[in-house]
Parts: sequence; C-alpha cells; structure tokens
Amino acid sequence: MTAKVRYDDVEVGTELPAQTFQVQRANLVQYCGASGDFNVIHWNERVAKAVGLPDVIAHGMFTMAEAGRVVSDWAGDPGAVVEYGVRFSAPVVVPDDDRGATLVVKGTVAEKLDGNRVAVDLDARVDESKVLAKARAVVQLA
Repeated sequence: MTAKVRYDDVEVGTELPAQTFQVQRANLVQYCGASGDFNVIHWNERVAKAVGLPDVIAHGMFTMAEAGRVVSDWAGDPGAVVEYGVRFSAPVVVPDDDRGATLVVKGTVAEKLDGNRVAVDLDARVDESKVLAKARAVVQLA
C-alpha cells in the first residue's frame, strides 16, 4: 500500500490535521497488557507518588504511538512512515478521574526530501506542557 498523500501536493509548512487523545487509566492498563510493560508507575498512584512523580504517568512509548497516529492517519498508510523519533520532555500525568489527560498533537511538514519523502515535525502537548521534543517522522509519499 502506498501513501494517499501526493508529494507534489505538499509544501513546507503544510499542517497535518491536529488530533486530540483522551488518555485514561484504563488505556494505560490495556497498554501494560499489550506491551508487557507492567511498571507500577503506570497504574499505581501510591507507588508513582512514592518515587517522586505527581501521579500515575503514561508510558513514553504509548505517548509516542499516539503522536505517530497523526502522521500515519495523514499519510493514509502506516507503512509510509519510514523513520520516527522523539525525545521525551515531560511525562503525561494521568489523574484518576473520568477525564484523564488530554494529549493534543499537531504536525507540520518541515522539509521536502529526495525520493518523494517529507519530514514532519510534531508538537505534542498536555495543556501547555510539551511532552515530546524533537519529534520528527519521515514519510514516503506517492
């Protein structure tokens, strides 16, 4: 499958549709099971606070995956994402309530590369706190 977005239709500065993700404790428990990462800071408030965290925090890879969905949804094919990397700059704190944390992810085409590839920079935030830094994906377009 190839990306649905065409290289010739994209310019530097093109904005990807922003997405909002509600992150709740149930999502973290599901991710624990799927990933095999059962570190208690991702589901036990007492332990998370005992080690100096403000509350239970989302797995970094969970946060990274949610942000990556913005790129793969835009491209129309998850296989079009040929490189993806981030630095974790702040934890996603997930309170034990009906709302959880609200992760907002935006993307912008930062560069047009050779071979119908583009570099997309991502901005991922919870409230005003930037939770991913240097988040960039390289996407192979049609």
